[in-house]
Amino acid sequence: MSAARLHKLWEIPLPHIQEATITAPKTTWKELRSPGTFIPGFIKAGTYYTDRGKEFWLVDYRQANYLTIELQNESYQRIVLTLEDNESWQKRLCDEIKVS
Repeated sequence: MSAARLHKLWEIPLPHIQEATITAPKTTWKELRSPGTFIPGFIKAGTYYTDRGKEFWLVDYRQANYLTIELQNESYQRIVLTLEDNESWQKRLCDEIKVS
């Protein structure tokens, strides 16, 4: 994310991370966006309320480098990002989850 900056900083304790995956997450048209942006085929960004709970998305659909973080005991149930080095982040998170 060279050009964009996130203005929110999250501190999530490792025990609250259930899983980190690099597969594309399921999404449906029933999700309520508030606040957020969605341009089909390009971007999905912001807070979304789904049947799974509250989620945060920052995804560029032109990339296939997903990192999906499943949470517990947090205000967000899931964080979905696209990152250039998604596999290394997924491995790092999974290694840290095992240690804690």
